Amino acid sequence: MLPIIVVVGPTAVGKTKLSVALAKHFHGEIINADSMQFYKELDIGTAKIKEVEKEGIPHHLFDIVKVDEMYTVYDYQKDARKKIEEIRSRGHVPILVGGTGLYIKAALYDYEFQEEEKVICDLSDEELKAYVVEHLGNQVVDLNNRRRLERAYTKIQNHSFHHQKKDLPLYDFICIGLTTDRECLYQKIDERVDLMMKEGLLEEVKPFYDQKIHSKALMTGIGYKELYAYFDQEITLEDAIDQIKKNSRHYAKRQYTFFRHQLPVTWFESNYEDFQKTIDTCIKYIEKGVD
Repeated sequence: MLPIIVVVGPTAVGKTKLSVALAKHFHGEIINADSMQFYKELDIGTAKIKEVEKEGIPHHLFDIVKVDEMYTVYDYQKDARKKIEEIRSRGHVPILVGGTGLYIKAALYDYEFQEEEKVICDLSDEELKAYVVEHLGNQVVDLNNRRRLERAYTKIQNHSFHHQKKDLPLYDFICIGLTTDRECLYQKIDERVDLMMKEGLLEEVKPFYDQKIHSKALMTGIGYKELYAYFDQEITLEDAIDQIKKNSRHYAKRQYTFFRHQLPVTWFESNYEDFQKTIDTCIKYIEKGVD
């Protein structure tokens, strides 16, 4: 049986296109590993794969929760492992694809969540504050800012996750990373954001704003939180677009840091002029690794 295939990398490097090609070649099925693509109706801002791009390949854990619902790494761990077993039972290869490294690691490694870690939004402000103070002290974060408390809570979780004594993989897997030089990546990110705006990102976000939905997905997701600030008349539309690009670049840096320190990634340059060459190189690498 072939190992699980994992495709990672920052935004805009071609993970989606590569994953479909690998699935076609290795009889695979794709499991989403992007923390924003679980949400229904968040399509343009998350660069979610379109139906025509799937080319008949089964895709799992996309569009599974409403935007005002909470879906955590705790939930993903259970769902992804279930999908891995289902796909293998059909004799197919599970292919995890996405840029959220923590979710990938939670699915593949021996890590058990504490029950109280699973849903931040279930904690009251006082409970959340007490948890952060216990772990970080009261000088580290603005204790009256819910959003900052949630970010601090997540950092505590991540720190705990990265320092588990049990950090062993539960499955055999091959991890492929797509990359490109920084200048090219930033250009691709800027182009993607401009395309999102042309495709109707503003119109995608506005109905949620009008319904006064301030869920975690919308208030933390890049491309959504910036447009909420625009609708609140805190910034201009031009500033919002610039912030989306800037925040996307910063996120790409964080993605690289996680992948390089937390996962056994073999990196391949994305050939934007002839992406088939990138696909062929990755296929040869996988086939060589399972010989």
